[in-house]
Amino acid sequence: MSLADTARMYLRRTASQSESTDLYAGTVRLLDGSELDLGSRRGHPTLFVNTASKCGFTPQYAGLQALYERYGDRGFELIGSPSADFAGQEYDSAEEIGAFCARTYGVTFPLTERTSVRADPDPLWRQLARQPGSAPPTWNFAKYLVGGDGHLIGRWPTRCKPDDPALVAAIERALGG
Repeated sequence: MSLADTARMYLRRTASQSESTDLYAGTVRLLDGSELDLGSRRGHPTLFVNTASKCGFTPQYAGLQALYERYGDRGFELIGSPSADFAGQEYDSAEEIGAFCARTYGVTFPLTERTSVRADPDPLWRQLARQPGSAPPTWNFAKYLVGGDGHLIGRWPTRCKPDDPALVAAIERALGG
């Protein structure tokens, strides 16, 4: 996606909903081609992050992996969604994305297939953006925390690092401690 396409994308408005919906009611296709039933995440808080391999914020992968390692044994889930919506900053193939993330940042959390999160959003990302108090990502590495009940807890912008005290506190609260 070119910078002009990215600029046009911001002109489109996302209609918000007055009541939250169950974000675990769908599926996503993973980078390896398999399908993940989001209902399998029920009972576990999940952080959804739109990612990109060629972005100035890409080093956040290291912090995301650290969160996953720190809280994964307590039921925390993390799902990255590689996207080229913002200035085309993602590799084209699943193989390139997976190899880059594993080699450069040791990523072991699940990654969806390359998907649109804003331009023509995947159903999950459309629903994340429409929740009360939410909005679509404005750039790569926006973070959306969904509770074990499937409802959005909060949204953090790109510049919020994975070790930000407010985000970490929200994760700990969602984990019950």
